[in-house]
Amino acid sequence: MNQNVNADRLFLGSCFALITTAFSFAIRAGILPQLGEEFGLSAEELGFINSMWFYGFPIAMIVGGIVYHSVGPRIIMMVAFVMHTLGIIMTIYSGGYNGLLLSTLFIGIGNGCTEAACNPMIADSYAGQKMNKMLSRFHMWFPGGIVLGSLISLAMTKMDMGWQAQIWIIMIPTLIYAFLFWGQAFPKAKVEGATSLSENFRGMVNPLFIFIFLFMALTAISEFGPQQWTAIILSKSGAEPLLILALVTGLMAVGRFFGGPVIGRFGQTGVLLGSAIFTTIGIYLFSSVTGPMAYLAAIFFALGVCYFWPTMLGFVAEKVPLSGALGLSLVGGMGMFSTAIFQPIIGGWIDEHRAEMAAQGLSGDALELAAGQATLLNMTTFPIILIVAFTVLFFWMRSRNAKGRHGMPESEVLQQPQL
Repeated sequence: MNQNVNADRLFLGSCFALITTAFSFAIRAGILPQLGEEFGLSAEELGFINSMWFYGFPIAMIVGGIVYHSVGPRIIMMVAFVMHTLGIIMTIYSGGYNGLLLSTLFIGIGNGCTEAACNPMIADSYAGQKMNKMLSRFHMWFPGGIVLGSLISLAMTKMDMGWQAQIWIIMIPTLIYAFLFWGQAFPKAKVEGATSLSENFRGMVNPLFIFIFLFMALTAISEFGPQQWTAIILSKSGAEPLLILALVTGLMAVGRFFGGPVIGRFGQTGVLLGSAIFTTIGIYLFSSVTGPMAYLAAIFFALGVCYFWPTMLGFVAEKVPLSGALGLSLVGGMGMFSTAIFQPIIGGWIDEHRAEMAAQGLSGDALELAAGQATLLNMTTFPIILIVAFTVLFFWMRSRNAKGRHGMPESEVLQQPQL
């Protein structure tokens, strides 16, 4: 650990920054029907608003990863605070579709800055297995924050409190993380060469990095696709959508807290393969069950998506460390960018299935349920592809010996450019 760095305070500040991200995700998911009703927006238009959250995220992550070692995490987190604050205020006073697009983009940029600064900062603050454990515990607060945000949104909605009041709640963790980071010293990179962009790019010319980078697109949409549309897709299923969201993210938070031992037992590739299998089962159950059985589907889904994000990042940090902060930011950015692309597509699926089911004579709650479940069935495609991909990765990594080519340790082999 770097001298004069209060790693625990920085970690706590990082957690509250991620809670801010989680609140913006959960509360926006909770108020989505209210926004649609108040401003007369279609599902596809709501999808474009959602996509701004996910577009802002990768833009900020990639830029943050490039400048991380030149400007430092302090400056990046200052930008995050400004963007979060502007986004919250502009959302409340948006006035309609265009205002919601811009304000949601600002919040997404703030969230991306958080990931760009905090992931490499935590990786540089801790070593070895503890690094994996702390990354998992950091990412525990995304689902943990969604639990809190979902319950807050549900309670405020039941009390007929406006969506504007719910958005103001996001300012609470924003102010807390700003206080915790204020005046602190930050760690320096622990991997020699990781501060050089040329060395970062050299480290990324690696089939393992390219593999993780590409398939991060599908792990992210497998996780965020069903969750972001919970309130609309499951509203007529006989289960409370925000309770489903809280159950999923609550289980994810618990699972990520114990992420270190789980990854130690099954390995990163074993965890990724198992996650893809459980995610497929969970989304399929969502597409075919109603009532209390939806909560069982939520359990399978939570066990599936729980370890995707931290394990993908931990894999890169451990197996391709020379990629540095830029590598982590590009992988995370790829996940969010793909999720942004799919948001209006998912909204379009809902609109299309509504039209199809209406043509078949369905109406009211039956129409909404059938359209939502058909959309969820479409989403099973993502984790099914991941089952195949992570099976390949599992046996690929098993085939590697403890010592790499020419007697070099595997960690060094993985840093050699491999075309």
